[in-house]
Parts: sequence; C-alpha cells; structure tokens
Amino acid sequence: MKILVTGGAGFIGSHVADAYVAAGHDVVVVDDLSSGKRHQVPERARFVQMDIRDPKIREVFGDEKPELLNHHAAQMDVRRSVADPGFDADVNIMGLLNLLEGARVAGTRRVLFASSGGAAYGEQDEFPAPETHKLEPVSPYGVSKRASELYLGCYRSMYGLEYVAMRYANVYGPRQDPHGEAGVVAIFTLKLLRGEQPTINGDGKQTRDYVFVGDLVRANVALATHAYVGPMNFGTGIETDVNQLFGHIRTACGVDAPEQHGPTKPGEQRRSVISPALAGKVIDWRPEVALGDGIARTVGFFREKVARGA
Repeated sequence: MKILVTGGAGFIGSHVADAYVAAGHDVVVVDDLSSGKRHQVPERARFVQMDIRDPKIREVFGDEKPELLNHHAAQMDVRRSVADPGFDADVNIMGLLNLLEGARVAGTRRVLFASSGGAAYGEQDEFPAPETHKLEPVSPYGVSKRASELYLGCYRSMYGLEYVAMRYANVYGPRQDPHGEAGVVAIFTLKLLRGEQPTINGDGKQTRDYVFVGDLVRANVALATHAYVGPMNFGTGIETDVNQLFGHIRTACGVDAPEQHGPTKPGEQRRSVISPALAGKVIDWRPEVALGDGIARTVGFFREKVARGA
C-alpha cells in the first residue's frame, strides 16, 4: 500500500513510518523539520520537506497518489495554543484542510488522524472516558482537534473519504522531544539525567493516562487495512498523577531529586483518562507496555543521548 505519513520525522510519526516500511508498505514522509529530525525518517521511505499548509502539498498527492494518509503533523503544545490560538488553528485546522483537498483530488481512500483523547474531551464526567463522552475542550488545541474530526466527518459524507480519529492519551517513549512544553516524561527525564531540577506545575495531583509509543504503533499498523470508521480511543484506562510520574522517572534515572512545584498553567485539565475498550473489541488492541517498563525504556534512550552529548 502507498502511504503518506505527515510528521514522519517526529516523535510518533517516525515510529509509525518505521513500522509501515517494515510491514512492506510504500511510504512517503512529509515533514517541515520544525521539530522533527531528518535522521528519524526511515531510509526506505521517500522524504519531502514541506509544511502541511503549503498549497504545493497537493502536488505531492498528485504525484504519489497515496491510498492512505496518516496524519501526525501538528501544533501539539496545549500551552502554545493558549498563548497563540491563531497559529494553532492555522496549523491544525487549515493544514488538515489542505491535506484533505490533496487527498480528495488524488483519490486517497482513507485517513488515520492523530487526534486527542484528553484535550478533546475536556473536563470529564466519566472515568475513564469512552468515545461517546461529550466533547467540551478547554483549550484551543482541544478545539482544533475537535474541529478536525468534524471536517473529517464532513469529507466522508461529501466524498466518501474514510477516516479514523485516533484519540491518543498522553504518549511517551523514545524520540520524544524534551524541548518546549510538550512531553513531560521526556522533559523530566532529560533534566534529571543532566543533574537539573524539573518543576512540577501546580500541586502535581493532576492526572493523565500515559500510553507507550510502541503500543500506538501497533494500532496504526492495524487500522491501515481495517474498515472501521470514526473515533477510537488509545490509552490505558489508568490515571497517574504527575507526582507519581515524577517518582517513576526519578527511580529509573537513579537520582534522588526532590519534588519542586511551580504555578499552575492555564488551559491544563485536572483529570484525564480514556477507555481503550472499543479498540479492544474492534481491532483486538490493548496496551501492552506497563508504565514502569515504558519509562525504563525511555530513560535508556535519553541516557544514550546524554552519553553522546546529544
């Protein structure tokens, strides 16, 4: 199958592109390298350096004619979306529309979209939240993900373009970007390995559902050839607060750093955890990597980077 992966030089997208190549698919990676790394693109994938908002992306679709669009390129920082909602909407909504127009004209049949299982639901009434939970995002980032799902539904109705809105929980693992505000596991890990003191926002009792990137890769491979259409959660169904997470990372790093707390950040949810039950029923997917094991693998990855001076 010909697959176009946007954000395929980034954290999750590069792992997905690796898996598609390993499965024998013909892969094209599009990434503007604003945060992705060129060396993370699989050697057997063709690479196009381009912003998803560039109208020329439609020429890429015309040349490649992918059967599947796997869309992971995004503005993914909740706090940046609060500070600059216009930029968030430009990348996440206008960028998506640019891709969908390219896909429509090129005859692409299916879209796998990296949505949000935390930000899109907003403050939850059910724990863990199923796909039927109301969608009331409390950040511009969550709004852009919700709007993107609505556009995907619209394109399916108008043009028959099938899609899955993959509502991810908080993803962590090797290759996660430790810079900026996204990716607390990577941020804490790198700081502790460098002998620096991380800061926990607020009281640290805000909870998240942490899912290992390798588990998500399996879902992306399965859904590439599955007929399911609509939203689907990918999380563990387990809440972990930030203080507990810090303790796991501190142990894996082998350091004795204290908890240091700072002010609460705007746009941050108090509790977030999603149910993976539907994915279990439809594609027999379940998270396999426990948090402690996943953090150990992540710490190992960053320990090697620190040792190399990267």
